[in-house]
Amino acid sequence: MSALPWYEDVSPDRGTLPPRAWYARSDAPALSLNGDWAFRLSPTAGAEDESFAAADFDASGWGTVAVPGHWVLQGKEFGGPAYTNVLYPFPVDPPRVPAENPTGDHLRRFDLPADWPAEGGAVLRLDGVESCARVWLNGTELGDFKGSRLAHEFAVGHLLEARDNVLALRVHQWSSGSYLEDQDQWWLPGVFRDVTLLHRPEGAPGDFFVHASYDHVPGTGGLRVDCDVPGRVRVPELGLDLATGESATVPVEPWSAEVPRLYEGELTAGGERIPLRIGFRSVYVEDGVLKANGRRILFRGVNRHEFHPERGRALDLATMREDVELMKRHNINAVRTSHYPPHPAFLDLCDTYGLWVIDEGDLETHGFEELAWRGNPVDDARWTPALLDRAARLVERDKNHPSVVLWSLGNECGTGAGLTAMAEWIRDRDPSRLVHYEGDRSCADTDVYSRMYPSHAEVEEIGRRADEGPEARRRLPFVLCEYAHAMGNGPGGLAAYQRLFERYERCQGGFVWEWIDHGLVHPVHGHGYGGDFGEELHDGNFVCDGLLFPDRTPSPGLVEYKKVIEPVRIAPGEEPGTVAVTNGHDVSDLAHLAFTWSFLADGEVLAEGPFEVPALAAGQSARVDLPEPPASPAGTEAVWTVRAVLAHDTAWAPAGHEVAWGQIPATTAPAPRLRALTGARPAPAADRTTLGPGVFDARTGEPLTLGALPVTGLRLDVWRAPTDNDEGAPWQPDVRYGPLWRELGLHRMRHRTDGVSTAGDTLTVRSRVAPAARDFGLGVTYRWTSDGTALRLDVEVVPEGGWPVPLPRLGVRLGLPAALDRVVWYGGGPGEAYPDTRAAARLGRWESTVAGLQTPYVRPQENGARIDTRWLELSDGSAGVRIGGEPAFWFTARRWTTEQLDAAAHRPDLVPGDTLWLNLDHAQHGIGSQSCGPGVLPGHRLDAAPAAFSLAFTPLG
Repeated sequence: MSALPWYEDVSPDRGTLPPRAWYARSDAPALSLNGDWAFRLSPTAGAEDESFAAADFDASGWGTVAVPGHWVLQGKEFGGPAYTNVLYPFPVDPPRVPAENPTGDHLRRFDLPADWPAEGGAVLRLDGVESCARVWLNGTELGDFKGSRLAHEFAVGHLLEARDNVLALRVHQWSSGSYLEDQDQWWLPGVFRDVTLLHRPEGAPGDFFVHASYDHVPGTGGLRVDCDVPGRVRVPELGLDLATGESATVPVEPWSAEVPRLYEGELTAGGERIPLRIGFRSVYVEDGVLKANGRRILFRGVNRHEFHPERGRALDLATMREDVELMKRHNINAVRTSHYPPHPAFLDLCDTYGLWVIDEGDLETHGFEELAWRGNPVDDARWTPALLDRAARLVERDKNHPSVVLWSLGNECGTGAGLTAMAEWIRDRDPSRLVHYEGDRSCADTDVYSRMYPSHAEVEEIGRRADEGPEARRRLPFVLCEYAHAMGNGPGGLAAYQRLFERYERCQGGFVWEWIDHGLVHPVHGHGYGGDFGEELHDGNFVCDGLLFPDRTPSPGLVEYKKVIEPVRIAPGEEPGTVAVTNGHDVSDLAHLAFTWSFLADGEVLAEGPFEVPALAAGQSARVDLPEPPASPAGTEAVWTVRAVLAHDTAWAPAGHEVAWGQIPATTAPAPRLRALTGARPAPAADRTTLGPGVFDARTGEPLTLGALPVTGLRLDVWRAPTDNDEGAPWQPDVRYGPLWRELGLHRMRHRTDGVSTAGDTLTVRSRVAPAARDFGLGVTYRWTSDGTALRLDVEVVPEGGWPVPLPRLGVRLGLPAALDRVVWYGGGPGEAYPDTRAAARLGRWESTVAGLQTPYVRPQENGARIDTRWLELSDGSAGVRIGGEPAFWFTARRWTTEQLDAAAHRPDLVPGDTLWLNLDHAQHGIGSQSCGPGVLPGHRLDAAPAAFSLAFTPLG
């Protein structure tokens, strides 16, 4: 058998320099080679013709691509992206890859700057190439490498010319390395990170390691900078001037995610001056609890893939900064870099702004799980050098970032000796950090017990240390490296998880999956997902599971998460007129915050002012007295809103940015009730019955007009367009209600009128609602009354037969003129909320357009419900309707039906019609997280049960 071509060989690289620490700049010159490159795409790996790498090769007939970039996102002629979650999109025959192996040849001509030093060497650095690259400079081959999200360098000083240098890269989409990069993301070949030429002065450092520890007892930091050449380290603020390798201990302020204190220093060696940004901190496990600087850490985290809707994983610094600032503004304090090391500039931002980081290796072999892990590279000794290379390139590149507190071996690789070898190498190289890996339940190679998507009940069991398993594992801190799957509408159940994290010391928080929807810009669909680009195998919209929409607009899930994880708790005090304030920060006191109060009556602010709260230390609580309430109109519902905002500008938000809030009832009176509407009597006439401002069909009892407004289709409604979490994941043990609802026919309920009668002042309609082919249903009684100016509807619902599933929703639906575009309501807002996603809904008076009520999920689904509505007004400026409810209700308003919403696969499929469809819901089924995690908690199920609710309709204008 002939030798395998280089791209199928399991060896990680050839000709590369040893990995070393990354730093943003030094005083040594650097030349960016980013920009437009000549490009030629071949459908196969070919015969490895190398003529294009010659210095005199004529590439004038080639196309061009931008570097950094992915060629499949730069023109249809270059192919297209492909998304799979688990399955490899090629035959699994490691280390072999298909002959159909798209191959991109890249050429870049460049001149050295006029001031480029004549002395010293030079290094060519490639920060990220998918999936492998073979490299030439001026016709001389430098070598090759695999490891897409890892940096690789070549010594090139001896090959450089002053002018007309030619850098050539051959990049294959598939290689043996692809088996190690099955990472639940778009497969996007290309040179997607920076390409840089770095001058290396004579005697300059090859590598250095900043050791900066912190001892919280005396409050001192220990500093030692190891370097492969002699040099000096200066930290002027601390008065330090040390030789490399020399240690010093001095009083310092520690670095943490809440107080990211960095000391500016400088390493000077061999004619190069390298700025240092030193953060002193220590991370360790003590008594089974993960601590930093003597304090327990509670991760309020997210998983973050690198993604841009147009550029894929080719992120610029501005986009990375936008991500970090959005995280900080939403109370997020930690990032897991799923499932590979990020662009190193992102870690600089984490150092600066303050985020704990689990830095993950460029490793996942998930597709072998489908094959019962047969042939899994992490348990095959032939692949161990490649695994160790990936571990080394992770650690060496990122070791000087104080934000990095755990090294993660990789993700979803099963188990094997290769992982053990990685863990042992990492511990030997950097004992100052902890090792993470979720896939080994024995935790033999890890310092924390990590899980994905455990149920609330299991989290509580683990928190109580009552879980089964190895004794050594029960002594480890517990981290949810993935939980609360943010796919589509959701995730639900966040607040219940957070209560467990705060109750049990061992439960140290987790990382929501994930940060952003990976919807790529699509010419027809707006944003496309798996299958929209002609993939043979794909996993649909499972790639759209983020807290941000593809354009980086926060989703309702991110707004909910911000509220759930807010680091200050503001709640009613035990005594009337008081507020309980708790500082939930890990480190900070409350001196950086200012507090305000406002007093609302029926959602209108009557008075507001500053609120004095002591600068509580982390973990402390206090009872604070509210001021005397202002006078409010009799019968109104009054509440206090207390807000915690930034007292001063920060790097990530201006003064006045809201960090936390709470609402405290100001009255003990019950919420206002609908008044009885009586006095008017039904007036039958031919095929119509008139009652007050309403006209009804005499045969069916359906309302036809309300004042001047036509009304259509009022009926009991139980169907919602299933969410991704309703649809669920096939591997979850919980019942998936979305498919079951559809199987039982809840999307096509039949409505039968059993009787229409008038007696006294009441129009009564009795009906039955049930799915075809089933013997269960709902008996419904509608009772209409009026005082002559408004209509009141009392609805009674009684289940019939044995209901095998909870209801998606329970309420009435009706159609109104589409011209009613202005929406004002008093209730929960401003955004959508459901039973288990309601923490961020605050009571107030809100206003929107109908379009503004819609949540633009990439795959359309149930969305936009507003909770706890007391009253609602819809108008077009001259006419409309006011709707009140008892009890408070949910509402949604759309210019398409639920059925049309259900049928839509992409946002442009939803075309506004000439009817405004209004749902007024007594109840909704919860959301849960079952697109990858647990289903809806029992307390948020909408089980079929007798129900009664009332609505009042008053024409406007």
